[in-house]
Amino acid sequence: MIRPQKGKLILLEALLLVAALLFIMPVVLIFLTSFKPDAEILRFQGVLPQAWTLENYRELLQSSAEIPVLKWLLNSFFISGCVTLLVLAVSSLCAYALARLDLPGRKQMVTLIIATMMIPGQILLVPVYLILNAFGWLDSPRALIFPAGAGAFGVFLLYQFFKGLPKDLENAAAIDGCSRLGIYWHVALPLSKSALAALAIFTFTGSWNDFLGPLIFLESLERYTLPVGIALFQSSYAIEYDLIFAACVICTLPVLVAFLIFQKHIIKGISLSGLKE
Repeated sequence: MIRPQKGKLILLEALLLVAALLFIMPVVLIFLTSFKPDAEILRFQGVLPQAWTLENYRELLQSSAEIPVLKWLLNSFFISGCVTLLVLAVSSLCAYALARLDLPGRKQMVTLIIATMMIPGQILLVPVYLILNAFGWLDSPRALIFPAGAGAFGVFLLYQFFKGLPKDLENAAAIDGCSRLGIYWHVALPLSKSALAALAIFTFTGSWNDFLGPLIFLESLERYTLPVGIALFQSSYAIEYDLIFAACVICTLPVLVAFLIFQKHIIKGISLSGLKE
């Protein structure tokens, strides 16, 4: 006879399996459809392709002036990579200062940072656009890289992690003559690899999937990122479904691979960044 507790556990695992399948199915369907020719997609004869083809990917990767997919892909990598590095640097410095330095009004500043996370990003688009226009940064990667460094989420996440780190190692380093900046670099950051990895994945994913920012701040076709470029396959007269599905797979793969590689660090970083007083 199965114990009631074990029965509940089996039911919970079954529900989680069903939920996982529901989340995975759209990704699987997009992947399989990307190997179908356009005619087969339109008349849908089943989930599996009747005639497997790589022509969709071949057409995408043969960059042209009208559809520079490789250029868009490189732009996405460059912008997302720079945004990730900038956020890690700025957020870790701010979070460490708030967590360890005896600053006047520190609690009020943390509260203000949390409050800014409640503001919808769309509200800030117009003032950010005006600022970027005044700097002459529109239609350049700087328009997407530098505003991202002012995000509050990274500061909040790392602040919670730094608050939970024991001070014994930092005190020992200070006794040995290490400066505050040296303690941050040699002690705090090495102990925060999991939280930094989690923040890096979240930041890279958010920047990689960003559609509204590049659409508003970029104008030249060759400066677009891949998510914006995918939208160009849809016009008023036709929709190139075969290229759209193939481009979606290419756009999804980097984030998916990064998550699979660093998933342990992500889960560990989040679990260790609980709210601490």
